[in-house]
Amino acid sequence: MKLHQLQALVASAETGSIRAAARSLGISQAAVTRALRELEATEQLPLLIRAPEGISFTEYGKALLTHARLVLNQLEHAQNELARLRGRAEGRLSVGVTPWITLTFLPETVLLFRKRMPDIQLELFESLMAVAQPLLRAGDMDFVIGQLHPSAVTQEFSCEPVLNYETAVMVREGHPRQDCRSIHDLLDQDWALNFAPDGQDALIDYLFTRHGAQIDTRRIVRAHSLGTLQTLVDRTDMCTWCPTILTAAAPFKGHLAIVALREAFEPRQLGIVTRRNSTLSGAASCFIECLLQVIRQHARSAKKEDLVLFDTLTLLF
Repeated sequence: MKLHQLQALVASAETGSIRAAARSLGISQAAVTRALRELEATEQLPLLIRAPEGISFTEYGKALLTHARLVLNQLEHAQNELARLRGRAEGRLSVGVTPWITLTFLPETVLLFRKRMPDIQLELFESLMAVAQPLLRAGDMDFVIGQLHPSAVTQEFSCEPVLNYETAVMVREGHPRQDCRSIHDLLDQDWALNFAPDGQDALIDYLFTRHGAQIDTRRIVRAHSLGTLQTLVDRTDMCTWCPTILTAAAPFKGHLAIVALREAFEPRQLGIVTRRNSTLSGAASCFIECLLQVIRQHARSAKKEDLVLFDTLTLLF
């Protein structure tokens, strides 16, 4: 495989046609067509389905496309790193951030990072794993500050632990079931939950099955953003399950109530999630250093608001 062939493949996927791919790459349509045909000939597999309305990809093409995007993203990171070493810190850094980190430690982290690397174009995603995991897999995100299901750690991702955090079942303040004492008393309620595409079974086991409870999965609404989840809990009386720290952070403070259940939920682990065997850029390493510095400062603080935060957090670094 050659680099220009992978570039043609990715550009065709992103633009939807060979003509548009040629325009985006600044080369002729014939050059794109030739690169794609050479790639198919080399691999001896059909990669594209050509039709008057545009192109689509075969199963083989889709599989190669995932790896091609990773290769091109990694090459961009290498170029950015060399530019940094030459004294020109340029490029883009894309980070997924779990919402409760956004509400607590992220603002100071961003200010510190911008001070150290002002020429880096920073892109932040709300990294509920349902959104972040596919972007990380495709190489469109450098790393995620979030919670990774253990089964994924040994496969395509790795996770460097940062801290443990407590979680709880929650409802809006004043919810009719706010005083329930067992998960069994909430099985007839609708739930708004977030989970990665392959994480529903594990979450249902964690919240219900291991406690001897069976829930009709049709009662579960999968929320892809914290805003959607918050709105559903506020306005539809849905139950949810979240980090306990959210009850102390705006805009949730005074709006979410913890349901004090008999069932115990062991702490979850937050870490720096990366693609296995990938290399972090200098900008990515700098951002992580800034985050850890900010968390450390708050952990050592005697301020009342910081003491409240670290009632439910345990540092692992």
